[in-house]
Formats: sequence, C-alpha cells, structure tokens
Amino acid sequence: MGQSVSTRMLPEPEAAALLAANGIEYCAHESSTTAEQASVAATRIGFPVVLKVVSPDIIHKSDVGGVVLGLADSVAVRQGFDDLVADVHARRPEAHLDGVLVCRQVGDGTEMIVGAVRDATFGPTVMLGAGGVLTELLGDIAFRLAPLHPDDALDMMRELRAFRMLTGFRGAPPADLRALANVAVRLGDLMCAHPEIAEADLNPVAALPAGCVVLDARIMVSDSRPAGVDPSLMTSGESPT
Repeated sequence: MGQSVSTRMLPEPEAAALLAANGIEYCAHESSTTAEQASVAATRIGFPVVLKVVSPDIIHKSDVGGVVLGLADSVAVRQGFDDLVADVHARRPEAHLDGVLVCRQVGDGTEMIVGAVRDATFGPTVMLGAGGVLTELLGDIAFRLAPLHPDDALDMMRELRAFRMLTGFRGAPPADLRALANVAVRLGDLMCAHPEIAEADLNPVAALPAGCVVLDARIMVSDSRPAGVDPSLMTSGESPT
C-alpha cells in the first residue's frame, strides 16, 4: 500500500494572499494580535467589520466562538476581540492562537460556495453551489473537471436551484455571473498549477451586482513540502476571460 500524504490548513491570511495573487478577490482584511491593533485596523478598513480567530488548530471557527459579526465601532471591536479570545480559550484551551483577522463585513450579494478537490482518479475538480448556511442545508452543487472555461462555470450555475437567486430573484439586483465564473476558473487553474494543494473551500463567496468577493477560505496543502507555502511563488498563469 502507498504511504498516505498528510495535509495541513493554510492560515487564513496566507490563504487570502494566495488567492489574491491568483486574481481572486478577498475581502479587505488586516491581522491583529491585540484589541487596540484590531480597533485601528477596523478604522482603516471601514465599519462594520468581522473578527475571526487565526489558529492552525481550529478549522471550524464559528464552532468555538471564533467569529464575531457586525461590529460597528472601535469600542465594539475592542470588546469583541477580548470576547473572542476568551471564548476560544475556554472551548479550545490547547489551541495555539496566531491572532485575529479583522475583515470588512460585506452585507450585499448572494452567498455562494466555490471549492476544489484533487480526486484520486479524475484529478483537480471544481465545485460551485449555494453557499453560507445553504451549503449543508440544500446540497445544491455542481462539479466540473479543471481546467475550466468561463462557459463551463456558467453552465454549472444554470444547473443549480440557486441560479434564480443569482438572476434577480424577487427584485434583488442580479449578480455579476462573469465575476463568479472567474473565481471558479481561477481556482481550477490554481489546482492544476499546484499539485501541493489538496483541496480548497471558498465559502461564502459574495456574488455582487458588480464583482465577486471571497469572505472566507479553507485551503489544505500537502505536508510533504519542507516549509510553508509562499503565496508569491504560487501564482498561476492568466485565466481565459
């Protein structure tokens, strides 16, 4: 039997930098290690903001109190930082905390998921579907082999029950379908160019009337690399537009 390859999760700041380096927009964010740093960062980014714990030992942040939403001013950010750290320590006292990520809260748009996995038989495979809480609730997803053409990604959207949400459901503005397709295409390109990436989950992805922004990402990489993944060395080529 072949030896199994272990994987590890990239810290979210690294994942965000990697995606941005490959043409996938991530929400505005800054790292902080103190409540005061978080407050200053939030003022630069603009309110409201979200706080998220950064830890190599925590994958599902919301399960351990590691996400605080809707912070509207500096006082709320400082209190939110202290509450988040206390909650995480109480629920996962063994976890190492690298800090807290301060992110701009994006309230508009349709929440989608764009993911990818390296299938043992078929190779890099891209997934697109309804995101946020609807991912597990509906299981409304479509798959294609990478690399993708933008038209492939548009076809994936049309297979979804959630497609109506992207086209102006009940008077809401339609989402920028080409921008969402671009996220799927570029994630597929990234998987093809870098076999050290085992899987990726971008969820939620805010599909906006103009553009598309990733709000959270989980990227798993092979632990066979001798050192951490350097996002500056992991820039894939241009995707078709």
